[in-house]
Amino acid sequence: MTPTTLSIPLLVAVALSAPQHTMSHSRANQGMGFDQDKTTHHFLLEKTGGTIEVTAKDVKDTDSVAQVRMHFKHIATAFAQGDFALPLFVHDTEPPGVAVMKDRRAQMTFRYDDVDKGGKLSIQTTDPSALSALHDFLRFQIREHKTGDPMTPR
Repeated sequence: MTPTTLSIPLLVAVALSAPQHTMSHSRANQGMGFDQDKTTHHFLLEKTGGTIEVTAKDVKDTDSVAQVRMHFKHIATAFAQGDFALPLFVHDTEPPGVAVMKDRRAQMTFRYDDVDKGGKLSIQTTDPSALSALHDFLRFQIREHKTGDPMTPR
């Protein structure tokens, strides 16, 4: 056999065994409580943590703004308590970093803030394990939500 014929079955096997984590808009809409098509997500890695921000695309869409803010208030409290059930539901898999974030949550701060047209969750830590886990979690979100945000801390 030539290397080409060996690589095709190998590529098929790898593709079939790779985790399939395509985010469903309907699951995301249901879990987060707002329409994904009417909002913009950003996941920003920082040297001491990261930020998750969602805003309404239309400044006049006060329903989406209110729904985003309610969602962020909820997840700020849930994450601080080690409850990451919502990302599991939305993505139908446990995102990378969640296990460590649950374990190291006492070394992390979770702060919600309103922003123009939406809300944001800032997560900060000086704990290297928690920081690495948070960055893994945010990179997963960047890929899943296809935001195009930088994969390295700013």
